[in-house]
Amino acid sequence: MIPFVIGSGRLRRRHRPNDGQREAVRLSPVIVTVLITGLAFSTPREIAFSRLLPAAPALAAALWPVLPTVLLGMFCLLVMIGLSFVYSDLGTPYTAAAIIAVTLAAAYASHLRLQREETLFQVRLVADAAQKVLLRPLPHRVQDVEVESLYLAAQEQARIGGDFYEAVDTPYGARLLIGDVRGKGLSAVGAASAVINCFRENAYDQPDLRAVVRRLQTTISRYSAAVPADDRTEHFATALIAEIPRGGGHVRILNCGHPPPVFLRGGEIHVLEPTLASTPLNLSALLGDHYYVDTVAFVPGDQMLLYTDGVSEARDRAGEFFPLADWAGRHHRAPPRELLDRLHADLLRYAGGRLDDDVAALAVRRHAGAPEQ
Repeated sequence: MIPFVIGSGRLRRRHRPNDGQREAVRLSPVIVTVLITGLAFSTPREIAFSRLLPAAPALAAALWPVLPTVLLGMFCLLVMIGLSFVYSDLGTPYTAAAIIAVTLAAAYASHLRLQREETLFQVRLVADAAQKVLLRPLPHRVQDVEVESLYLAAQEQARIGGDFYEAVDTPYGARLLIGDVRGKGLSAVGAASAVINCFRENAYDQPDLRAVVRRLQTTISRYSAAVPADDRTEHFATALIAEIPRGGGHVRILNCGHPPPVFLRGGEIHVLEPTLASTPLNLSALLGDHYYVDTVAFVPGDQMLLYTDGVSEARDRAGEFFPLADWAGRHHRAPPRELLDRLHADLLRYAGGRLDDDVAALAVRRHAGAPEQ
């Protein structure tokens, strides 16, 4: 399977072999057949390369539909019959019987494979639909803020996981959400969906970020109470909400246990640790209902990088964490889309081509806008 990437609402392959490689793989049963046939006719009878002919239809079962697989098996049988005229004592009946048996088995295996591929295709259609609902394409611009997004699924078969993000245009300014549900599987995806849908509704109505977070807290608590008891401990989430007032020169950040945002201003890099810790979602019963807002400068030309811990905790072969702040300092001039594309490539390179956790990131740049009312 080939891992998939979601970037700014676009679904694209992380690695894609070229057309020549794919064509060579599809033709490999023919290549194997020609090679074995040539060796069988050109080498002494004692070597008996013809005994390898059943391997060709067996290989075809993994790559071809049923009819081409059967036709290849018939061709191998004809080759074996032709060899019997050259080497009369080659044991043709035994090899021919093996070719027939393997071809029948290969045809059945090909049929089962096609059925599974069709089922997988239908499942992926549903997964793509779920991805569009949960991580819908973000607007490239919200008021005077440019927004780009990136999502990398750690599991090759996955489209989405427990990481989530959103950006909405509200009367209070551009509001952004990024978070990470602790846990795996469909229950984590369900919790992430509940949080995002709650944010989409309340970001427009609640004038204060604390009120928005309390609604998210209530939603994930209700969701957790509705799932099987064995999964409830998984349903807490870190989250960060950012509010950028229209035309203002600042941004408000409410960080509920989430990795701190990185600000890029010219050549300066600033990692904003929260002044006071806010409670992660669904942990208020244990840690208390505490939420605090930090306000920092965010003027035209500034950029802000929001991310999940799949970025900051990516490790190289020596076990060292990805040096995000240093990396941001080297790429501070890149616009948001290019910044995320470089982050994508460098993360994969740093982690040796395979990530251990999902990655979500938002790159946000402030443009000049109308003065704040």
